[in-house]
Amino acid sequence: MRVAVATWSGRRVGGIEEYISDVIPALRAAGHAVMLWHEMDGPGDRDPIAVPRDVPIVGANSLGIKPAIEMLRDWQPDVIYIQGLVDSTLGPQLAEIAPSVFFVHTYAGMCISGGKTFTRPSVVPCDRRFGWPCLLHYFPHGCGGRNPMTMWRHYRRQQTRLSAYGRYHAILTHTDHMCCELAKHGLQAEALAYPVSSPGAMAVQEDSGPWRLLFAGRMDFLKGSLYLLEALPNVVSRLDRPIRMTFAGDGCDRPKLESRAHEIQGRLPKLEVVFTGWVFRGQVSALLEDTDLLVVPSLWPEPFGTVGPAAGCHGVPAAAFAVGGIPHWLHDGMNGHLAPGHPPTPSGLADAILKCLSDPKHYADLQEGASRVAATFSMQEHLLQLLRVFRRVTAAPAVAAASHG
Repeated sequence: MRVAVATWSGRRVGGIEEYISDVIPALRAAGHAVMLWHEMDGPGDRDPIAVPRDVPIVGANSLGIKPAIEMLRDWQPDVIYIQGLVDSTLGPQLAEIAPSVFFVHTYAGMCISGGKTFTRPSVVPCDRRFGWPCLLHYFPHGCGGRNPMTMWRHYRRQQTRLSAYGRYHAILTHTDHMCCELAKHGLQAEALAYPVSSPGAMAVQEDSGPWRLLFAGRMDFLKGSLYLLEALPNVVSRLDRPIRMTFAGDGCDRPKLESRAHEIQGRLPKLEVVFTGWVFRGQVSALLEDTDLLVVPSLWPEPFGTVGPAAGCHGVPAAAFAVGGIPHWLHDGMNGHLAPGHPPTPSGLADAILKCLSDPKHYADLQEGASRVAATFSMQEHLLQLLRVFRRVTAAPAVAAASHG
């Protein structure tokens, strides 16, 4: 089979590109011809997506959109696997070349800002269907910025994205939560077993040392890093061991977070807070080998949250708010604990962390559960399911599997 993978950037910017970096070699190793097609080549400070030598790369940034589309057409793909395109009109153009499968990683087409979260009067995930009433909620509920022109521009862009979904032969995603969100908009989607990194070295717990907690991600309000920091005094006061909290990542909230961490550490000698700065995937894997508990304090409804199953590959359980797709991989009492997410609170997160760490026997059970759950998110299973979809759409290219009502 000839599979063209189309995406927005030829560089490893985030989770979408990390996924593509894994799935292209897997498809090639399975004997399929693969092309990487991308809109742009940036940002320049990120590594290019690495592909096998015999995988052609077509960049619209250097060739121009029309010549790049013609090169794709000339390559004669059997299926086009689309994800994360910036130009909302581009996907339907590619879908005219060959049967198309679109993987939904985010809330594109389902939210004006993409955050799917009300921040006023309190932070709660939004479960509304996207449409013109969202314009009435945007400012009162703090869905995004304060510029009405920006709001309108984003709304129209998301309208275009939503209408494009009906042009694809199949829509895929990674969680039942995202399937439900798409169903609200009249779209059928299939949830595939999303692949995470293969098992790495297991974290080794030191009974006499501090509990080692890790946050890995972008430091902004909706990722909840400040809520996690505010939960730590409660955790420290109720555990009989010190805490070493590592924040791995960067973002607009980092200065505020570092300042607040300095204040809290000043009155809690049993707490150490470390900031590593931005880390790449290989560095996250190394950090997980020195971690007892991953904390995912996202306030917004994460579509999936890849870092959770990745931690499980190292036998590291997790504590998180029960929002979005997180319960798809975090099963309360099996591989960690969930905190209430409607609304999320620092005290609720502290309770979830304490449930994970307070009893040594239970913690050991959570470690085993983390490894067991992570094993279900394998590239082998993902590829089996993905190729089944590819074969289906190429067998009946004139019939779209996704419907938009």
